[in-house]
Amino acid sequence: MKKKKKNTLEKFILFLILISIIAIPLVRVVTMAKLSESNIEVERLENAIKEQENLNESIIMQINELASLDKIREYANNAGLSYKNNNFKTISAGE
Repeated sequence: MKKKKKNTLEKFILFLILISIIAIPLVRVVTMAKLSESNIEVERLENAIKEQENLNESIIMQINELASLDKIREYANNAGLSYKNNNFKTISAGE
């Protein structure tokens, strides 16, 4: 009777070892696939952020160009307005 119990216990242990031998590499492959997928998504998002930052810089440059005094004078002259230097006052942060 003891031999049968030992034999059953041995079979159970061998079954667990076999399952472990199959499951551990399988879980590792699945984990690596998920990690790779996540890395690809991070890279895609980083590229999108860089593109948006470049676009923002370009827009800021365009705003600065359009806000320059020369550009304002050009638009004023095209609209028929005149530029009188004594009408401008310079205001600094300390006043």
